[in-house]
Amino acid sequence: MAIYKKKNTKTWYVDYYYEGRRIREAVGPNKKLAEKVLSIRKAEIAQGKFDIRTLRPSITFTELADMYIEYARANKKSWKRDVVSINTLLPFFENMRLNHITSYNIEKYKLKRREEVCPATVNRDIACMKHMFNLAISWGKTTKNPVKGVKLFKVKNRRLRFLSEDETQRLIDCCSPELKPVVITALYTGMRKGEIFGLRWSDIDFTRGLIMIDDSKSGAPRQVPMNDLLKKILLKVRSRSSESHVFLNKGGKPYRDVRSAFTSALKKTGITDFTFHDLRHTFASHLVMIGVDLVTVKELLGHKTIQMTMRYSHLSAKHKRQAVNILERRLSHGHHMDTRVKKMKN
Repeated sequence: MAIYKKKNTKTWYVDYYYEGRRIREAVGPNKKLAEKVLSIRKAEIAQGKFDIRTLRPSITFTELADMYIEYARANKKSWKRDVVSINTLLPFFENMRLNHITSYNIEKYKLKRREEVCPATVNRDIACMKHMFNLAISWGKTTKNPVKGVKLFKVKNRRLRFLSEDETQRLIDCCSPELKPVVITALYTGMRKGEIFGLRWSDIDFTRGLIMIDDSKSGAPRQVPMNDLLKKILLKVRSRSSESHVFLNKGGKPYRDVRSAFTSALKKTGITDFTFHDLRHTFASHLVMIGVDLVTVKELLGHKTIQMTMRYSHLSAKHKRQAVNILERRLSHGHHMDTRVKKMKN
């Protein structure tokens, strides 16, 4: 078993035997990588894990990236975020063939990338790469996913930020006339920013008091009920509008962002460390604190799993105390339980 390079070429090869058959496998221009591949082949053969099918010429990571972006653009709403990850992965893996990429290579990428960005960003890159390899397997472009054995960095959950009742009213009072109905909609529906900006009058059923969201982040349509206050505000906006979109900026165009106006309103209130997305947290947090069950909150937010909603569960301590107090009243039947407890003590 050895590694070698042919004359007048830059390609390194590994040379070894498997079941009496001599195999010469092209690796690439990196000598250290060739040495690594040879040691991997030795271990695979010794452990009976070698699969000769993996020697079929595989595409490069760059070729997979092109295929994946085409797929993601057609099938994923978050495809632009995938492009960001791929653009950071490419300089590290671009010329490597898929069957030459190992978990060790990916661990090296993790450490290098961690020097530049936070752990959560590195995790997104790794998750994207894992999905790329899963698809490559289903497309018949490779046989193994080297990302499968790579652990993600541990990430501390971001502090759950939401407004108090007083802060909520102060924010509403400080919003511009155009921004106010947008903020109120976010506070009373928990809708995502993109869902709010894309809202059309055809999506609102004032008769039934429902907002229909067909194009949600989770991919599943959902209905969001309106309370009387929100319904009244949106009817007022409707009476002044002749456009198809519900929320328009000062120029009469559909909102793409409200960062400037929202930041201005926050400054007037003195509220800090708060983003537009935190309005969604405010909606969910106050629902939980008044005793709404997590399953209902999950449905209203459009979460895929209850685990995503569980982050609000610690806010329901007051509701839990109320629940056990109700149980006490039910089981004690007035003073009967007190009498039995006294008898037990005696």
